[in-house]
Amino acid sequence: MHVERHRTAHIGWLRAAVLGANDGLISTASLVVGVAASGTTRSAILIAGVAGLVAGSMSMAAGEYVSVSSQADTEGADLARERGELASNPEGERAELTGIYVERGLTPELAGQVADQLMAKDALGAHARDELGLSEITAAKPLQAALASAISFAVGAVLPVLVCLLVPQSRLTLLVTLSATILLAVLGSVAAQVGGAPVWKGALRVTFWGALAMGVSALIGKLFGTTV
Repeated sequence: MHVERHRTAHIGWLRAAVLGANDGLISTASLVVGVAASGTTRSAILIAGVAGLVAGSMSMAAGEYVSVSSQADTEGADLARERGELASNPEGERAELTGIYVERGLTPELAGQVADQLMAKDALGAHARDELGLSEITAAKPLQAALASAISFAVGAVLPVLVCLLVPQSRLTLLVTLSATILLAVLGSVAAQVGGAPVWKGALRVTFWGALAMGVSALIGKLFGTTV
């Protein structure tokens, strides 16, 4: 048996997981660096980091669930409309499907035969796939996206919090920045590898934006002192 494994099978959870891990690491590390640069105590820095981890995880879960639910609602509405059109005007829907296959390169005769056979088996599925561009692989899954985002955010945010606990405060800013930058490069590389993109490109773009965020946060901490 010939088995093919396509990367699009991962698209439902990969996008949410990558976004969550990167956001968790960048936002929490930036928060820790900004507060540490203000010259406050270790306990205040740690509280800020933990609060950022918890609040960020919940925010990511809620945001992903709401946004992906909106996508799922839109997909459901389109399918319901298509179902109604198939019931009220099957010949018009057959002609529409035939025209799609003609545009893809089939002769009108063959396109008509393909449309007939596909509609005989699963008319709604054929129109969902070929007219609307919807499939099981890319279908919106709100709960999956919410869980992936929340868990991955927490995993990414754990690193700067652990650094706060383990390293001397005098070197905290440097070590949080360095460790976060290294992990961002790793995350970017892994995401690019899973998604089939060049590894160096994935690592570079994530590292650049993460370093920029931490740098700006540190600058604000320096400028405003303990009022941050």
